[in-house]
Amino acid sequence: MEPGSIMEFLNNKSILVIGATGFLAKIFVEKILRVQPKVKKLYLLLRAVDTKSAEERLHNEVIGMALFDVLREQHGASLYSFVYEKVTPVPGDISCVDLGIRDSLLKDQLWNEIHTVINCAATTNFDERYDVALGINTLGPLHLLNFVKKCNNVKVLVHLSTAYVCGEDAGLIQEKPFRLGKAKKGTEMIDVDIEKKLVDEKLRKLHSEHAEESAVTSYMKDYGTERARMFGWPNTYVFTKAMGEMLLVHYSRDTVPLVIIRPTMVTSTYQEPFPGWIEGVRTIDGVAVGYAKGKLKHFPFNPQLIVDVIPADMVINALIVAMLEYANRSTTSEIIYHVGSSLRNPFKFSNLNELLFRYFTQNPLIDKEGKPIKVGEVTAFSSMASFRIYMAIRYSLPLKVFQYLAIITGLFQKPYKDKYTALDRNLKRGMRLAELYEPYVFFKGIFDDTNSEKLQIAARETCSEADAFNFDPTSVNWEAYMMNVHFPGLVKHVLK
Repeated sequence: MEPGSIMEFLNNKSILVIGATGFLAKIFVEKILRVQPKVKKLYLLLRAVDTKSAEERLHNEVIGMALFDVLREQHGASLYSFVYEKVTPVPGDISCVDLGIRDSLLKDQLWNEIHTVINCAATTNFDERYDVALGINTLGPLHLLNFVKKCNNVKVLVHLSTAYVCGEDAGLIQEKPFRLGKAKKGTEMIDVDIEKKLVDEKLRKLHSEHAEESAVTSYMKDYGTERARMFGWPNTYVFTKAMGEMLLVHYSRDTVPLVIIRPTMVTSTYQEPFPGWIEGVRTIDGVAVGYAKGKLKHFPFNPQLIVDVIPADMVINALIVAMLEYANRSTTSEIIYHVGSSLRNPFKFSNLNELLFRYFTQNPLIDKEGKPIKVGEVTAFSSMASFRIYMAIRYSLPLKVFQYLAIITGLFQKPYKDKYTALDRNLKRGMRLAELYEPYVFFKGIFDDTNSEKLQIAARETCSEADAFNFDPTSVNWEAYMMNVHFPGLVKHVLK
């Protein structure tokens, strides 16, 4: 790297961003437009049937967000003219060949003009339908790679993954690629083509039986979990993301320089464009939201284990610096960066539990009746087995007794039946949440971030703008960040 090289690298360049309505993709787009207004063009692939629909998504789901308020202040009334000069929405779909781009002239333009490609597209639901997750998380990256191979000037392909593609590995987890087809357990190899055929066969069978869409969805969710666990991954999300990485690494060698960014649990922005911006409920925030609403009093987690969190803007800073570093290399091999905090600045579940209690005791949410919601300390269960036993005795058994008594006394009808249904639904929802989070609240791995640390050091030594692209986890004071940035941001942008 040479001084000033980040701005120089971005100057007059065209970048293709896939999955542009996603949380991290929006932060990337905002940062580029804010720090380097001389970027030539950002092409944003948006899932849409036509240009008009893509433009509407760009306006409503990207530029219209509070995330762009700093840019709004900078440009005033001219913001939209600036944005539409620099940003081109591209209707398409990563799960399709040629990214689903129908306009042949636009495809030719992209193939000739694009300099850098950033893939942020993903479905991040732990229990997504297997057919959907396979299309976006696994086959999507392969479609993108094949598209990139047709480009004349692409210097680097950056793929945003997740550190949890490691499954339930323990100990120090290295920044290493997967070998194509290598499962986490068992001797059977993973064949993506076979997985796709199995999915297609299941769908054909369900449709031939005229199954309702809700039944198809339920079946495909369970089938994804079944396949993931058979090969050693805890859920459909990380299994399909791991297969996507396998395909990218295997088929990109000797063709396109590949950077894989594996962030851990991503939280609200630390500094840019302003502290505390977040969108949606993300990983540990599902627990935080339930707790703040007074609905979470018991949960399985080991207080002494580490919850590996990293602010969203740090992930994007790492991505941009890695993009620059690798685009300037002559090699076409891949490199992987863990972007997290567990190794060099660990934050424990006990710390999270304590800070949640402190913050929402001092700043309680207000219920529908205008009264503050009281929160207490969460009872921790050190295993799922002990949690299930407690829930069965404390909730399931009394609920069954209530149902039995209501039936034999002839009272199992409105309003008692409705009350039972609501309680049973809440109980099942709580147990489902606990089961989905189980691999993460009992996770015993530490993510080695040697590559990321070397990248940060190199940036500081050679790049004059390194401070504006900080992704050093040791610079974060977790107590100050959670109490003054993340929890207030969660309340403002998610719980408002």
